[in-house]
Amino acid sequence: MLTNCILIIPAVESVPMKKKLDLSAMPGHLARRVQQIAVALFAQELAELNLTPVQYSSLQTVCETPGIDQKTLATTIGYDTSTIGGVIDRLEARGLLVRNLSPADRRVRLVTPTPHGQALLEAATPRMLKCQERLLEPLSKADRKEFIRLMKTLVDANAELSNVPSSESA
Repeated sequence: MLTNCILIIPAVESVPMKKKLDLSAMPGHLARRVQQIAVALFAQELAELNLTPVQYSSLQTVCETPGIDQKTLATTIGYDTSTIGGVIDRLEARGLLVRNLSPADRRVRLVTPTPHGQALLEAATPRMLKCQERLLEPLSKADRKEFIRLMKTLVDANAELSNVPSSESA
């Protein structure tokens, strides 16, 4: 048991706070706000289908790659490998996916869509695309392409900080 312990905090150079920082000019703040808007639009468009953005991404990837293993699924959609199991649990409980042991490695779970999962994806995709359109609606066509290009540049340049390899290393 420690008593009378002194915590030594190393000196950190700080920015003088003479003028206030404008959050609306901070890229991290704006990225978080855009993500909030994207999730809100998704919820509006897909509310009656009871899918989250992560569940949609998982279902789409599994439908495009039947028999994908859980780790590859997590990496593909940029999700944490330790929590993808819960996402799959919820989709499996709804009868949208099934998991089977890999014949090559019994530690690996392979994920396959059910016909119900494929039908739900077909119903969800036009709505998801509408979300994307609504999100970018304020931008011109040229600005939309540039916005996507810039986001991809940031994601690829910072890939080591996420769960997904950059498109250059993929």
